[in-house]
Amino acid sequence: MLAGIDLNTVRFADPVYLWLLIAPAALLFVWIWQLTRRRRDARQFRQHRRLPVRERFPIFGGLMFWLCLIVASAWTILALARPTAEISVLRTAGVDLVILQDGSASMRTPDVAGDRWQRSIRFLRTLGESLAWKDDRIAMALFAHIAAPQVRLTKDPNTFFFFLDHLDRESPFRLEDDTTWDTNIELGIAWGLHLIEKDEELYGKSPNAKAFVLISDGQAWSGQVARSIQLARQRGLPVYVVGVGTSAGGIIPEPSQKAPNAPPEPPLRSSLDRTSLAMIANTGGGEYLELDRDGDREIANRIIDAARRRAGSRGLQVGTEELYWRCLAAAAVFVGLGLLFMQERGELLLQAAGAGAALALVWSLTR
Repeated sequence: MLAGIDLNTVRFADPVYLWLLIAPAALLFVWIWQLTRRRRDARQFRQHRRLPVRERFPIFGGLMFWLCLIVASAWTILALARPTAEISVLRTAGVDLVILQDGSASMRTPDVAGDRWQRSIRFLRTLGESLAWKDDRIAMALFAHIAAPQVRLTKDPNTFFFFLDHLDRESPFRLEDDTTWDTNIELGIAWGLHLIEKDEELYGKSPNAKAFVLISDGQAWSGQVARSIQLARQRGLPVYVVGVGTSAGGIIPEPSQKAPNAPPEPPLRSSLDRTSLAMIANTGGGEYLELDRDGDREIANRIIDAARRRAGSRGLQVGTEELYWRCLAAAAVFVGLGLLFMQERGELLLQAAGAGAALALVWSLTR
């Protein structure tokens, strides 16, 4: 947010152009002289003409057009000198998003494009692209029956996208491992809290607004989720839940390696547990969202915007800003005002020539 410009700090990058202000200054004196002559002629005209009603003469007449043109030329010259000034900016803190990605066996269900795991990674890529990454940070932990932190809180997008590239095709939790066949959301949230606590231990408390983003199908989850959500609420960390999967569901793939002579097992079917996920989001003070019900970009922006509204302030910071665009805008305003006072065709031609010169000037400054 813009807090204010210190006019005492205005400097010019190309002050050599300032001598051109002599021209509009001289034209201003000529304009004042013409205005004085006009007022004198009007008084004399009233004295020598006798009419039954009082005759009125405009104070400026067509001179207002020329005054606007003179002022616009002065602003254009100031723009050529490239003015800069120190500006105070009230800087809002960023957001810290902790991604809790479900990696359990049910996430391999192919009831969405690819499977639920690959669909989740595609959404995470969109979420990463939606962050500003200036003050925003992101962390990521995977969980099934156990949890595995992948990325600590970082504002380096390359780190985050590097892990997504290696997680794109397959979850690190193998179907052959018994620990994969469970969804311990409690442990996932607990590891998310641990990531935040470790960051505060290393770097101190951050003013960034923090939030959990839980991505899961909610299938066969275990653990005392209410207890971990209560801990998150005490820390002021809302839990936004993103559901992935369909109500119809699908068959969970079987492990590729089986024990020899093992009896065949009936296929396991998995479907999206909206009720449980919505309950977690409601209890966690966040919101339940669902992939393919809303667009990925819309979901990402809703989460980021909701978290950013809770962000604190980093205080006033002083920077430098180019002011030549403001000078050009002021010149355009005066040219527009001059149009309201045009009375002759010659003035219109001058206005068109001035607009062409202004466009040429803007092109030369921005190329």
